[in-house]
Amino acid sequence: MNQSRNIMRFRAVIPVAALAVLALTPAEAQRRQPTPEQRIDRLEKQVRQVQRQVFPKGQPADTAGLVDDPAATQQAVSALVSRIDSVERQLADIVRQAEENAQRVSVLETDLARLRAEQDQRLRAIENNTSGRGDAGEQPADDFEAPPPAPQPKVERSRADAAPTPVALTGNADVDAEAAYDAGYRLWTAGKFDQAIAALNDMAKKYPNHRRVSWAHNLAGRALLDKGQPRAAAEALLANYRRDPKGERAQDSLFYLGQALVKLGQSSQACKAYAELEDVYGGNLRAQLKASLPAAKAQAKCS
Repeated sequence: MNQSRNIMRFRAVIPVAALAVLALTPAEAQRRQPTPEQRIDRLEKQVRQVQRQVFPKGQPADTAGLVDDPAATQQAVSALVSRIDSVERQLADIVRQAEENAQRVSVLETDLARLRAEQDQRLRAIENNTSGRGDAGEQPADDFEAPPPAPQPKVERSRADAAPTPVALTGNADVDAEAAYDAGYRLWTAGKFDQAIAALNDMAKKYPNHRRVSWAHNLAGRALLDKGQPRAAAEALLANYRRDPKGERAQDSLFYLGQALVKLGQSSQACKAYAELEDVYGGNLRAQLKASLPAAKAQAKCS
């Protein structure tokens, strides 16, 4: 009887013990398995260990794993900033030098313009009959004959008159051409016609594209006329007019061609020269020549 009770009590205890074992097993298992937070902490520590080995010079950039290069160190950033500062200083120096050069060029251009204006004013005041500027409107006609070539006279000249005095060069073609013409002009006003002719022809040869070439050829022709060689003067003046009828002294050359032809006794040819002067230049004929033309035509007995 007692045995039967013990057996029944044992059977009742077994389910309770089993339930206790089942209840303890998950807790025990939970203590043995790491939590997700623990697993993440462990992974982060492992990643930091790997980073210290892969990137010994610094922490990786946000794109680590996508590019091969590590992030720039503080030393590299400082060096880059220093180089940028140096480039900015050099650029500022270049801008400053450019502004200073532009100012110098502006001053030089102003001085050159003033020099030209003063020279033109002085030439107009002294040259008298060859002052002003004219623009040709038509091509020259060939309805009057040029005088036949004149034999070159033998002229005794001293060593001082043999060649023009050299002009100091500045290296600026425009300035040097102006100075060369001015030297020839001063020789002409001084009555040194041979030297003036040589200087003016030399200037025209050295600076063939300069605006003063028309002036130089015209003044050389006038020097021949003043020297008493009207035939040679007529040749030079006609050549200057035909060479560049739009030149600044082309109309003057045509007017003084008429003067030379009158001295050669060719009044009819002189009248043709005066007629062409009026036809070609018309309203562009400068006032000085326009005022002198009636007397010149009367001297040639033009109808």
